[in-house]
Amino acid sequence: MKVFKDRVAVITGAASGFGHEFALIGARLGMKLVLADVQQDALDKTKAELEQLGAQVIALRCDVRHAEQVQALADAAMEKFGAVHLVFNNAGVGSGGLVWENTQADWEWVLGVNLWGVIHGVRIFTNLMLECAKKDPEYQGHIVNTASMAGMLNAPTMAVYNVSKHAVVSLTESLYQDLKLVAAPIGASVLCPYFVPTGISQSHRNRPEDVPGAAPTASQRAAQAMSDKAVSSGKVTAQEVAENTFKAISDEQFYVFSHPGALSNVQERMEDIVLQRNPGDPYKAAPHIRDMLREKLKV
Repeated sequence: MKVFKDRVAVITGAASGFGHEFALIGARLGMKLVLADVQQDALDKTKAELEQLGAQVIALRCDVRHAEQVQALADAAMEKFGAVHLVFNNAGVGSGGLVWENTQADWEWVLGVNLWGVIHGVRIFTNLMLECAKKDPEYQGHIVNTASMAGMLNAPTMAVYNVSKHAVVSLTESLYQDLKLVAAPIGASVLCPYFVPTGISQSHRNRPEDVPGAAPTASQRAAQAMSDKAVSSGKVTAQEVAENTFKAISDEQFYVFSHPGALSNVQERMEDIVLQRNPGDPYKAAPHIRDMLREKLKV
């Protein structure tokens, strides 16, 4: 996808973090914007901000766990703008703790947003975009799914999140291959950020009433504290990640990493698999973090 001006972008999780930055860049490029988020006040604020920049914007409260709400988002986009060219399946939440201490509600919430939200987005918008392409011989489209470095690695006390993001990487790789197979004029990318200052570590602020949380365990408290520190101390900004993502779209680049230096850990994991070694120590370079975490788990 090379042309952005006057094209239509749909962004989930648009009211904060990467989604907010995608929307700002889209506005500067002259795109028409369809925004979705579960946090209504932040969504309204983002819409007003973009309209002040001169962008054409519609904004809908949308819980991506629910297919009918994602379908309503697609319907609204078509009714208002008549086409969709760029989709960011970006909404995401985080949760931590030892794998056996996560409740069924934890699994349903995180997988509902991080995985089923992307599944709904891919299923609904890919079909819609293919129909748009049939009507426009010059059509160019692209789908970006936000995963994480947690989709490439498996850090302790992050199982629910890891599972959801590994699945998004697999889904997006499959989408890329399927689009290539049918020679569709639609590209695909998977965004795998590492620790970037966004609202992801505070996801519980938007935890819905139908997935109530239990009192946190020691491991969940420890995971939350470590996540807060790691995310807030990140040096790469959400704006930089968004800019790199738009460049990747234009360059038809599939994998988008915020921290390429972390790929050495991914390489080591792949070598463990190929050489049939047991998984390596994730704290080999920083054993003090493992010791600190173990101490917290004694509480």
